[in-house]
Amino acid sequence: MSVLIAATALPCGLLIGLLLGALGGGGSILAVPALVYVAGQSPHTATAGALMVVAVGAVTGLACHAAAGRVRWAAGAAFGTLGTAGTYLGSRWSAAVDPAVLIAAFAGLMCVVAAALLLRSLRERRAAKAARGGVGIAPLPPLSEGTASLRSRPARVTATASAVGLLTGFFGVGGGFVVVPALTLVLGMEMPVAVGTSLLVIVINSTTALATRAGTGVLDWPLLVGVAACTALGSYAGNRLATRLPPQVLSTAFASLVAVLAVAMAATAVPRL
Repeated sequence: MSVLIAATALPCGLLIGLLLGALGGGGSILAVPALVYVAGQSPHTATAGALMVVAVGAVTGLACHAAAGRVRWAAGAAFGTLGTAGTYLGSRWSAAVDPAVLIAAFAGLMCVVAAALLLRSLRERRAAKAARGGVGIAPLPPLSEGTASLRSRPARVTATASAVGLLTGFFGVGGGFVVVPALTLVLGMEMPVAVGTSLLVIVINSTTALATRAGTGVLDWPLLVGVAACTALGSYAGNRLATRLPPQVLSTAFASLVAVLAVAMAATAVPRL
């Protein structure tokens, strides 16, 4: 690992962790562009290495949210386990795809993420206005939250979990930008709890995908360990930051960054198709 690569890649790890801790997902989508364009790795190697970075950052953020009582272990473990089949298939499929196609598809994914985050930010702004209007802040839901929905809507939950797993395996991302809305809409969790529980799902999906890809390529472990360590520090800081800044501010800023990166990646990848 050269000094120049370390000087540019390690700050990316801090940013990834910061967003993971603050938003419960989304930051992991920066890991692949960082490893491809900053560290000079191939798309296949980058999507595999990004899984380790994502898993480490998610574990750190999970510990912080768990200490605050914002993790529903049973529901999160069940959701993550249901997605392991999709994770396995996504990992195998990704290895067989042409690198140029993989990068172009990833750019498209980033556009979708940017749009989803902007919509999420708009919803949070409306909720904040409603709260200022006297609606108030609801207490955290009971620990059994989410488990009833798992039992009452097994087909819908399984399909959603499998889609999230497929996304993680194919692109090497945590899928938190999909998991958080899924936990709120499908399992009926409140946003703070969905953010914390999503990190448990990310840990399960990322480790499964990484195990599936083991032995498929040579990873730059010194670089990945350094980026992962920075991600862990950033995740801790992001968790603290989430209590001080409105989530919609972070979401809007991050969505803008993702949109710019998506356009830049598409501009370089599409002509190679």
